[in-house]
Amino acid sequence: MADQRNGNDQPSNGKVSGATNPYTIDLDKFTARLKSLYSHWNENKGDLWGSSDVLAIATPPPSDDLRYLKSSALNIWLLGYEFPETIMVFTKKQIHFLCSQKKASLLEVVKRSAREAVGVDVVMHVKAKSDDGSALMDAIFRAIHSQSNMEGDQSPLVGYIARETPEGKLLEMWADKLKSANFQLVDITSVLSDLFALKDREEIMCVKKAAYLSAHVMKKVVVPKLENVIDEEKKVTHSSLMDETEKAILEPTRAGVKLKAENIDICYPPIFQSGGEFDLRPSAASNDELLYYDSASVIICAIGSRYNSYCSNVARTFLIDATQLQSKAYEVLLKAHDTAISALKPGNRVSAAYQAALSVVEAEAPELAANLTKSAGTGIGLEFRESGLNLNAKNDRVLKAGMVFNVSLGFQNLQTETKNTKNRNFSLLLADTVVVSDEKTEVVTLASSKAVKDVAYSFNEDEEEEEEKPKAKAEANGNDAFLSKTTLRSDNHEISKEELRRQHQAELARQKNEETARRLAGGGTGTGDNRTAAKASTDVVAYKNVNDLPPPRDLMIQIDQKNEAVLLPIYGSMVPFHVATIRTVSSQQDTNRSCYIRIIFNVPGTPFNSPDANSLKFPGAIYLKEVSYRSKDPRHISEIVQLIKTLRRHFVARESERAERATLVTQERLQLAGNRFKPIRLPDLWIRPVFSGRGRKVPGTLEAHVNGFRYSTTRQDDRVDILFANIKHAFFQPAENEMITLVHFHLHNHIMVGNKKTKDIQFYVEVMDVVQTLGGGKRSAYDPDEIEEEQRERNRKNKINMDFQSFVNRVNDLWGQPQFSGLDLEFDQPLRELGFHGVPYKSSAFIVPTSTCLVELIETPFLVVTLSEIEIVNLERVGLGQKNFDMTIVFKDFKRDVLRIDSIPSTALDGIKEWLDTTDIKYYESRLNLQWRQILKTITDDPQNFIDEGGWEFLNLEATDSESENSEDSDKGYEPSDVEPESESEDDVSESESLVESAEEEEEDSEADSEEEKGKTWEELEREASNADREKGNESDSEEERKRRKVKAFGKSRAGPSSSVPKRAKLR
Repeated sequence: MADQRNGNDQPSNGKVSGATNPYTIDLDKFTARLKSLYSHWNENKGDLWGSSDVLAIATPPPSDDLRYLKSSALNIWLLGYEFPETIMVFTKKQIHFLCSQKKASLLEVVKRSAREAVGVDVVMHVKAKSDDGSALMDAIFRAIHSQSNMEGDQSPLVGYIARETPEGKLLEMWADKLKSANFQLVDITSVLSDLFALKDREEIMCVKKAAYLSAHVMKKVVVPKLENVIDEEKKVTHSSLMDETEKAILEPTRAGVKLKAENIDICYPPIFQSGGEFDLRPSAASNDELLYYDSASVIICAIGSRYNSYCSNVARTFLIDATQLQSKAYEVLLKAHDTAISALKPGNRVSAAYQAALSVVEAEAPELAANLTKSAGTGIGLEFRESGLNLNAKNDRVLKAGMVFNVSLGFQNLQTETKNTKNRNFSLLLADTVVVSDEKTEVVTLASSKAVKDVAYSFNEDEEEEEEKPKAKAEANGNDAFLSKTTLRSDNHEISKEELRRQHQAELARQKNEETARRLAGGGTGTGDNRTAAKASTDVVAYKNVNDLPPPRDLMIQIDQKNEAVLLPIYGSMVPFHVATIRTVSSQQDTNRSCYIRIIFNVPGTPFNSPDANSLKFPGAIYLKEVSYRSKDPRHISEIVQLIKTLRRHFVARESERAERATLVTQERLQLAGNRFKPIRLPDLWIRPVFSGRGRKVPGTLEAHVNGFRYSTTRQDDRVDILFANIKHAFFQPAENEMITLVHFHLHNHIMVGNKKTKDIQFYVEVMDVVQTLGGGKRSAYDPDEIEEEQRERNRKNKINMDFQSFVNRVNDLWGQPQFSGLDLEFDQPLRELGFHGVPYKSSAFIVPTSTCLVELIETPFLVVTLSEIEIVNLERVGLGQKNFDMTIVFKDFKRDVLRIDSIPSTALDGIKEWLDTTDIKYYESRLNLQWRQILKTITDDPQNFIDEGGWEFLNLEATDSESENSEDSDKGYEPSDVEPESESEDDVSESESLVESAEEEEEDSEADSEEEKGKTWEELEREASNADREKGNESDSEEERKRRKVKAFGKSRAGPSSSVPKRAKLR
């Protein structure tokens, strides 16, 4: 963290330029801020800058200490990141840099921009490692004197940062030479704070990201941790809480924040205070004392985080069984804090914020005014405390849009009447990060609540009983009830985790039923069973007139590949048939060495045949169904069959691609980066789905341009454009237990990859080669070659992961620009610890949640489910001693088929329930699989009946079980028996199975029905034989049939809400 302590170790744009200098400077930002610096200097030279003719800024070497330096802040503000051991000298006509060769090569790019922006020349003074820099400093002094002599000034005024102690030999020598030279020195420390006070849009965005992290660490890490410690009465020190919170800041994913860890740092070590010892200064530290949370105790927590070196701060006070004085003091402080924030408006004086807070305290609790902090906070940005923007009663500066403040207000050294020294003294503190804008004052740490009900905890049973008394009694006593957060523990009413989850699910069920009722009442889903509409065939014409026919040859079957026609000799004439009219073609050889070719045509009205437009135009037409020819040349027959099949395959592929392209949504054109900026590149990638065509596959390069990505290979036709506006979700999955590292895009609308239409497109690299050892024997774990090979594989995997991470970070920076704010794009990373195994399609896969989706990105077809599109989740085959269960996902669009993930291990059940509950997704459980097509059709056919019967509550296993127990049928109970009931009819079987058949079985049945006119198939005959065996009671039943009967005997299927759906099967 040495680089991060002094400032940011990378530029804000993070552009990679090459091997020597991994970063480059954002020239647009440099130009704008250099203009701002010189403009501010010229306009305020006489008063704020102390009439300085020269500005000398010396940045010290990097340090592990957490500190804020004006020199480092100027580096980051102007150049994008810090330049340690670098001296910058600004004059009216030149800018001098004294630095190492590596830094000088990086700074070379600013020469042209500086000349164009403010008309100054940049002069580099490169210091060798063996050089002490003395001669280079003398050269800079001579240049200063030369310029001042030209302006008629013999003793120029040099502004420098007097409050920074020089560190290192270079800066110590510079300080000595600067004082001994013929210069007048002026301290410009305070004016730099004024320069940094007004933030541009990019700086405010960095502050907002830092504040977002601080607030979420407080909300999702600190508060749950404190509640757990207090609830379970653990002994935890302030310093251990500080360490855990600091780790959560530096690893944002712990708080559910998707920010890049390399851009994150702490503003100060998190502060935890309790037990009567409080220090409200920002320099306070967490001691090694135990957290004190007995009755009438106070806990203060303060967190500050940085993003790209821009600071944020949030502080909260938590009250445990608060006394009347503590309650009143907090309510007054809360009101004063909000009033101070409201006073931060453009045009007001800075002092107005503190005066407003003081007025509230004097009006509400004048006895507490003496204990109010002397300041309401400070400006915040690259420095945690911008001294020129102190929110005290004396600061008369005018507030402007773009200023950012840490509004920190508190009461210190208050006392309660108690003998316990641990809670006799207490203090209160509230702090928020606030952005001043023209429209409104924005509190960017608002995610962390400071409301009384969220920070006050009550554990005394007496107080709880008092809270349950009517409010009228409280008002009669003249005291308002002090609302507190829900009690965490009770000796008699311990609330388990499962009970809390059950209560939350009950609330989600209520909300979900209300939401579904509103959507159905508004006609949001429409009707339909989500069956794919039959594809209308277009008119196919081989020849427009007789003159286009090829010249007749012998009466032999001819193939016209140009016109996609087959010419058949019929009664002495060549009759053409378009290849689209041919259904199948086959050949057969008999014992007389004669060959037969059989051609079957598509005839309207036959099963499994798509409707033909010609059958509607010519309803009375007679169609040729089949034709056969005999030949004594088997080779000719084989060639004809092969040509017809090839021609038909090409035609079908072309028509399928044309039909798919016809459904594509028209998109804007990709705007290439050109000369505007260098595109962000990630080379040597493979793509899925792959391009069509034969030949060896070649890797390609993915580039990020102005409004989208382009993937291209060395082949001209292998190219795919993905527009940012078409990206619905973007994922980055580094290789851990997998063989590939990938980036994956899930799109709003389909695009074509080669001749395939897809909504999912993936780019990946294999991190290690699949190698099979041919030697046969095992190699020793201590074999040097084996160890070296494993190390090479680890290094390769780490390098690939880092390359992908760098690409993702830079694209995220690009997406963070204002023009893409409406797209809400950011790479999401799967949370492996929440993953589980299952079968979403045909093969088992490891399915992983992300913050917004449920994904499986390794096996094809890919699985991407948007959580916001999920209506409910039904966990099926739960219980009955099953080793696995199924998950059925029902979408808000009832026209869409449900998604079923099969064979999930039962060990993952609790984890999945917890994940669904935390993401506010309502789930149900059932013992058997349900027939969802019929259920959804019932809902869409009669939505009002679905709403009237309680919505999704028909899936509630506990409710349906209790209902069945109270019903007359259930009074009969279940009588165990080893003998199968003989009177069970086929109708009973079909009824009990009607809701537990899978969709595949339903499709098979429908296909079987449609085949009746063709005669019985082998499957039907086999099924009839099995039924006959079962009726006779043969013991030849398969094990699968026995298991199915056993499940039917013990299981209970469940139906939808409508009476049109078969009723729930009774226990037999």
